[in-house]
Amino acid sequence: MTAAREVHADRRGIPERPARGHLEFAAAALPGPRGPVVAPRTAPGRLPMKRTFDLLLVLATLPIWLPCIMVLALLVRLVLGGPVFFRQPRAGRDGRIFRLWKFRSMTDARDAQGRLLPDAERLTRFGRALRSTSLDELPSLVNVLRGEMSLVGPRPLLVEYLPLYSPQQARRHEVLPGVTGWAQVNGRNALGWEQRFEHDVWYVDHRTFGLDLRILAMTIGKVFRREGVSAQGHATMEPFRGTSGAAVRGVARADEGPGP
Repeated sequence: MTAAREVHADRRGIPERPARGHLEFAAAALPGPRGPVVAPRTAPGRLPMKRTFDLLLVLATLPIWLPCIMVLALLVRLVLGGPVFFRQPRAGRDGRIFRLWKFRSMTDARDAQGRLLPDAERLTRFGRALRSTSLDELPSLVNVLRGEMSLVGPRPLLVEYLPLYSPQQARRHEVLPGVTGWAQVNGRNALGWEQRFEHDVWYVDHRTFGLDLRILAMTIGKVFRREGVSAQGHATMEPFRGTSGAAVRGVARADEGPGP
């Protein structure tokens, strides 16, 4: 479901599992401007049985999604070539960094200077179909099994965005990121960044087991209607440059992500 150039992020200097799992640690490891990134101001808390529910649902539906992944992997290989999977460091709960798994949906086409072409030129018809149906997100279920993501939560965004959040926006990291979320069923990539973060923080403050079930049900409808796949005027989603609008140096596009 998010908006970024499909490039392999340079992870030098960014540990896979930082000793301190807070946002300020990840921000300190990044070059460029420093923003008001702070640790969560409230106790993270967990919904009773949320992790158990995630595991039970993912494992119960494994006979459905695993064959789909195998077929789609073959198709991606045939249509786009290798690599089949798009893996990129993303910021999770408390700013902990993990590798997000998705299906590759763009080519590696470059200009004469060796620079990647714009998303719109690299996103093929097959890739658009993957993204519009959210089938590119299926490999993220592996992240759910590993405990790095939940089925429902704020979408995981680029590590480079950590120093750019306001203290209020940084609260989205008080919970595990999700395959889908409140922002995704309320506009997805058609939302501006400020709106997306407002929805994310609203979820953090109001999350319940019932709300998660509602979001999952709404997600199915959104996928069938293929709503909010891209931002207006963009093939995916424009990059986040901070609330102040300051320029971001060396930041890849967000959801190739993020899906949302």
